[in-house]
Amino acid sequence: MSRDQGPVAALPGEHWSREVILEDLSATAEFAEALAGQLRPGDLLVLTGGLGAGKTTFTQSLGSALRVSGPISSPTFILSRIHRSQDHGPDLVHVDAYRAASGSLESLDLASTLADSVTVVEWGRGIVETALMGADGSWLDLELIRAPGAASTPGTEPEADAIRTDFSETEADLLGARRRAVLRGYGPDWTQPPQL
Repeated sequence: MSRDQGPVAALPGEHWSREVILEDLSATAEFAEALAGQLRPGDLLVLTGGLGAGKTTFTQSLGSALRVSGPISSPTFILSRIHRSQDHGPDLVHVDAYRAASGSLESLDLASTLADSVTVVEWGRGIVETALMGADGSWLDLELIRAPGAASTPGTEPEADAIRTDFSETEADLLGARRRAVLRGYGPDWTQPPQL
């Protein structure tokens, strides 16, 4: 999968699929908080979406709701980071499978942290599910899809050939772009959608 292409198709075996429109960062944070309330140690959440879709932003909100320590940033250059729980809840393990796939996920030793953590893997669809959960395992897949032109004020989208010289943040940038979130459930633990 290329970072410039859209995500690969959903995997076979999904039990259900739910779509939510996230209007801004506040809605994204609310959705992440609701999902965090349903996650338990040992859960795997695979995040799918193109560049700028909001995978790391969502994970930051999820980590805040799980009350884990440390700033959550894109795992692109560190591949994997463990954020410890601040109140006896599950730790959060945040992984970038895009670069890890070329090296090997085994080198990250995710199996050693899986039982006590919520594991979030960006760019992991079709790569980590069976490797971490086994052939009969359970996981959630969250696909974030940024709406075209979402960061622009309506009616002010630049022309395709225009050169951008104003890099100041707009109100839309500060509030966050509108996106679709598609949550899918796999395996015996996720035969029914979580109550969000």
